[in-house]
Amino acid sequence: MSFYNSGSGFSNANTGPGAQYNNNAAGPQYNYNYYGPPCSGTDQPPERLETPPPPFATIPFSRDPDFVDRGDILDQIDQRCSEPAGRVALVGLGGVGKSQLAIEYAHRTAVEEPDRWVFWVHVGTQARVEEGLKAIADAVKLPGRRQPKADVPQLVYSWLSNERNCRWIVILDSADDVNVFFGAGSNPERRPLAAYLPQSPNGSLLVTTRDKDLAYRLVGGYKNTIEIGPMAQSDALLLLERKLSLLSDKDSAEELVRTLEYIPLAISQAAAYIQRRSPRSSVEKYLAEFRKGESKRAWLLSHDEGEFRREGGALSAILVTWQISFEHIRSKRASAADLLSFMSFFDRQGIPESLLRPPHMDGAIQERRSDVQHDLGSNSSDDEIDNDETDNGFEDNVAMLTNFCLVTVSESGNTFEMHGLVQLSTRMWLKASKQEETFRQQYIERMAASFPTGQFENWAMCRTLFAHARVASDYRPNENTVESWAILLHNGGWYAWSQGKYEDAQQMLDKARKVRERRLGKDDMATLSSTSFLALVFRDRGLWKEAEKLFVQVMETRKTKLGADHPDTLASMGNLASTYRNQGRWDEAEKLEVQGMETIKAKLGADHPDTLASMGHLAFTWNGQGRHEDALALMQDCVEARQRVLGPKHPNTLSSLATVSEWYHGARRRVRGRLDMRSW
Repeated sequence: MSFYNSGSGFSNANTGPGAQYNNNAAGPQYNYNYYGPPCSGTDQPPERLETPPPPFATIPFSRDPDFVDRGDILDQIDQRCSEPAGRVALVGLGGVGKSQLAIEYAHRTAVEEPDRWVFWVHVGTQARVEEGLKAIADAVKLPGRRQPKADVPQLVYSWLSNERNCRWIVILDSADDVNVFFGAGSNPERRPLAAYLPQSPNGSLLVTTRDKDLAYRLVGGYKNTIEIGPMAQSDALLLLERKLSLLSDKDSAEELVRTLEYIPLAISQAAAYIQRRSPRSSVEKYLAEFRKGESKRAWLLSHDEGEFRREGGALSAILVTWQISFEHIRSKRASAADLLSFMSFFDRQGIPESLLRPPHMDGAIQERRSDVQHDLGSNSSDDEIDNDETDNGFEDNVAMLTNFCLVTVSESGNTFEMHGLVQLSTRMWLKASKQEETFRQQYIERMAASFPTGQFENWAMCRTLFAHARVASDYRPNENTVESWAILLHNGGWYAWSQGKYEDAQQMLDKARKVRERRLGKDDMATLSSTSFLALVFRDRGLWKEAEKLFVQVMETRKTKLGADHPDTLASMGNLASTYRNQGRWDEAEKLEVQGMETIKAKLGADHPDTLASMGHLAFTWNGQGRHEDALALMQDCVEARQRVLGPKHPNTLSSLATVSEWYHGARRRVRGRLDMRSW
């Protein structure tokens, strides 16, 4: 079948909701010429003779004039539905446009193939399925359908299985509940609904579903499923333009569809909101509202403007649409809903499996976190759970979430990803059920126990987890988790500083410092550690006065509490000296650095990393004073020692090696300059 241009519309006036394409009498005519069975022992007359109608379409929705043809999806559907006994399922997250694609395909089929029946059945519940089957029986005027004990599913099955009848396609929309198809139903003597789906050569099935596993069972495996994801950007922009008629600012339009993650229902919902409030609203104003915070985003995405091409009773708000899936999952497998809830607090990408599984805890960690530990991997409440059972429970949970397209798995198989809007919807769902606080605090605890210090040896792990630590910095801890939150932000800020992510580092370390100062006191060692790292951030951002003030505070407090020759005190002296050096206060810097280097060497040894760090700092000061040869010689000694102690690939080694190279070439340039001056 060849499809005509989707924008051409129909000349047929009967295209509104509930419309039927009643094809002309020139099409095939079938006369059954039989009556219903005589009534035995009753006064009910036999059924009158009914002439079966020619094929027509029963599509409960009008065609969408704003429909955007998304690549070759409709062609793929047509290819599979054109095969004998063809079956195909459109699988995807709620709101990605599965039903809209099915509606468009149904209308195109009705026009292009007038000798083909098109039946639409909503299969969200068994009651709706029974309504749909009765509608098919009425449409084709099946004899016996009105009898009190008529087995309508069997009558429809028999009619669909008869190859003498015309070609047909049945569209099963919203097939999201496996029990509707494979459960016992209201009549225990009747076979499951799936048994009434014929594999007749003259018919085909098109299924829309959120559940991959159910799709595989209904259509016969992966090859007969088409996964529907968010739109391509160009298609999303076209949809927004058709909904709003005019886009005055293309950049804002691109930002809006990107913010809405190219999800058709979210885009249509935003467009309806803007259009209804025009001219007081616009794409730019909607974006400004959306950026005000999570509560505002949730309000906008929960705002139902009404979409008449959605099944009666179905709300068109995207967050509500997804929350229906959450409720379904919670009713089927509570531990899967718990896993989804926990995942909603991570950054949307690169969610590591290691943090999702129940952690292997011992001693101090177990004692520290026993009050919030929640088992995400199993439904069992026993204290001791077999590892295999736990693993199986976790895998079953993941399978359910991926089947409903709420979570995707990376190619490596050990990290997960969620749409940011799905995460927002999940958190709003938890908030409504008063569970948000529980999972947020659990997330803080898990991250605090997992994120290491920012030392070089931990960079690989920090790199993997940093996005999730940065997300946690915006969460509000309670009194039970605030110290864990401070640990997480301290370590995260430490790592961010080491990577030159100064804005993140300043935000995280400032929060950690304030929490520790309030809980532990200004002079506590943990508080001083956060203060010191915050001062390093100020120094590296060129905020010399702010850095100097904090470094002096840390140095004096450590000197009083730990002693003048304690390594932490000496480190503070070196940090303070670095601010003097950066301000050109060479003599003050040199005095502190010489004192610090000699004390550290005596306390820790000539090859200790802290001793080597103080050597490097002093070399920089000498170079700034113009003592270039002394500085180069000292830095060369530092490089050799660092290569031996830290290794040739350590960042401190590489940094000092680069400095030696730079100073060496600088010395050569100075020599050449002097020779040139003499020649002149």
